[in-house]
This record gives sequence, C-alpha cells and structure tokens, in this order.
Amino acid sequence: MNVDHHYALTLEWTGNRGSGTSGYRDYGRDHVVNAEGNPPIEGSSDRTFFGDAERWNPEELLVAALAQCHMLSYLHVAQRNGVVVTAYTDSPTGTMTTTSDGAGHFTSVTLRPSVTVADAEQVDLAQSLHAEASKLCFIAASVNFPVGHEPSTTAQ
Repeated sequence: MNVDHHYALTLEWTGNRGSGTSGYRDYGRDHVVNAEGNPPIEGSSDRTFFGDAERWNPEELLVAALAQCHMLSYLHVAQRNGVVVTAYTDSPTGTMTTTSDGAGHFTSVTLRPSVTVADAEQVDLAQSLHAEASKLCFIAASVNFPVGHEPSTTAQ
C-alpha cells in the first residue's frame, strides 16, 4: 500500500537591494527557507553565480539531502540486522555541469560514509548494508543521476 507524505515550507527572497532585478548584478541571491518548528536555513546561490559563500546554496543542500537520507536509511538497516553503529560520518561530493545555454544538471554524487561498529565480527556485514540502504533512500530514488558509495567500516 502506498502512503503519501507531504512537506510544506516557505521561501522568501531577501536579496532586493533597492532596484529589484533591474540588472544581473543588481540583486542579491539571499533567501530564507522556513518550515514550521525548524530553524531557518539562510540560503543563496553558489558563489560562482554571485551568491553569498556564507549561506547554503541549493547544490550543497541537494548533496546534504542525499548524504542525510543514506545515513538514516543505513542506521535503520543496521539496527534491523543487529549491527550496533557507534559512529557515522560522511564526506560527500557532487558534480554539476553547466551547459552553454545557461542551464545545468548534476552528473553525479559520491557518498563516502565512514562507519564504526561495536563488534569487529560484524564489519563485513555492516559494510554490505550500504547497498540495501541505498535502495531505501527516498532522495536517491528521486534523482536522475548516479549516487555512488565509497564506504569504509571499522570496529571500535
């Protein structure tokens, strides 16, 4: 049985410097994303596109969403398989290509989860669970580019 889940937020552009979008360099790309009960996310465009480097850009947030989704799916799969995870970090990277017409698209994201488990005898099992977690990740299933995985697993 399929179950729909709905997500709502508000987005407010805060980059009007007084003349709106009168020229390409005349407006800021700053904006604020809000969702009820959550702290605001201060966003902008990538620095390459005249954004504020001190704010999150949509490309970073997409890579972060993929990494978060994989981690949460992985923790679920690990628990379900009796693997006790004691630490998890990731250093994901993404590649986006811009085209001559000004458009662009992501061509890949690579996740590099580093997992620590409590039991040294479960390192191989824990390493293998990334494949199942990948299949369960809602965000990865929603993108049209490959999401690769280069996991490492150790015992504490």
